[in-house]
Amino acid sequence: MRLSLLHLRGIGGQLAALVVASILAIHLIIATVFLVYRPHQSEPPGDRGHAHLASAIQLLGAAPASERQRLAADIARAFPQLGIESVASGNAPVAGEADGRALHDVSRRLSNAYRIIALDRDGDMQRIGIMLPDGAMFSARLRADRKGPPFLGGPWMMTLLFAVISMTLLGLWAARALTAPLSAFAKAAESFSLDGTASPLPERGPEEIRSAAKALNRMRERITGLIDDRTKVLAAISHDLRTPITRMRLRSEFIEDGALRSRMLGDLDQMRAMLESVLSFLRNDSKLEVMTLVDIATTLQVVADQFADMGHKIVYDGPPHVAIMGRPDDLHRAITNLVENAVRFGGEVAIRLKTSPQTIVIDVEDDGPGISDLRKQIVLEPFMRGDEARNMDESAGFGLGLSIARAIVDAHSGTLRLNDREPHGLIVRVELPAGGPAPS
Repeated sequence: MRLSLLHLRGIGGQLAALVVASILAIHLIIATVFLVYRPHQSEPPGDRGHAHLASAIQLLGAAPASERQRLAADIARAFPQLGIESVASGNAPVAGEADGRALHDVSRRLSNAYRIIALDRDGDMQRIGIMLPDGAMFSARLRADRKGPPFLGGPWMMTLLFAVISMTLLGLWAARALTAPLSAFAKAAESFSLDGTASPLPERGPEEIRSAAKALNRMRERITGLIDDRTKVLAAISHDLRTPITRMRLRSEFIEDGALRSRMLGDLDQMRAMLESVLSFLRNDSKLEVMTLVDIATTLQVVADQFADMGHKIVYDGPPHVAIMGRPDDLHRAITNLVENAVRFGGEVAIRLKTSPQTIVIDVEDDGPGISDLRKQIVLEPFMRGDEARNMDESAGFGLGLSIARAIVDAHSGTLRLNDREPHGLIVRVELPAGGPAPS
């Protein structure tokens, strides 16, 4: 018994149980309809008149010729709706052979010795002639063929439709019940983040799904712990290195050689900037701002003014105000990194903002040398720069500006792409949803 219950907890066992339940339900529906409509009965209630007519004709055929008139009169009094009368063979107005469902039904109840012909028709009543085996003929009234039940109104068709609809609904419900944990599993894997806001994946559903959900939750805990430990170690290293860097700066001031002193201070500034950039990149995913309403157009104008004040040629092209849901400091930082990268390699920079009901498009254009197609994806990775020679010049950056910008854009459910600018240069295009990032 315990082994059977374990099988039913799995996907295979639940699918097998669904198939068995569907078969039992179909058989139950068909058996119920069979018992209600009794299709095996040879005499449905609506066709009793055909049976009475066939019995009366058989009785007349078996009676002696001298007794038939009296017997026909008795049958006419007992069953006036049949309208049985004697017809002279020479006076029978033959209209044709028997045709129609009603005539075939009466013919089926009689033997081959009897011949049924159609005489005339008055409205929904039809008069037929029945020739006995010895040649005598009697006429009778028969209701004209009734229209059969509509195609969708027959018991068997209704049963089939009911079974199909029931099984379809049952299948859809079962499929949703079985696939809902898989959908939640995929959604939890997609929304995985290191900020701790995502709730653990519910451990429900078949046994296989519960095991996978439990493993995913444990994996998320381990990854989060590893990243936190790494960040703490690097933060501690950065804190410990600041003190000797400060002491070295003080000691460098006593160097009499001005050129050597200047190079020493430059190296120390580069070490400090490197530490700050690495820590900033590592902490980007672990500490997120609260979502709020941001005027992205104003943010772009502020960034453009800041770089213009530093002597760079930069312009803003777009509407004066556009509000979206986002993280103000992160968006300002991402745009600053993109513009800083643009002014480093280009002489003139343009920030363009375009809006639509679905998306907000931000283009940062420069007239620099651009980036080859082979390196466009590479430069988006951490510590990868556009120049192949990895010199340690601080003015060339450390290869983290585009990586940090892409991480911020991804956190806002947006996309960042690098496009070529004609005749030369680079366009960094950022597309953000107009309604703000999707909730995790």
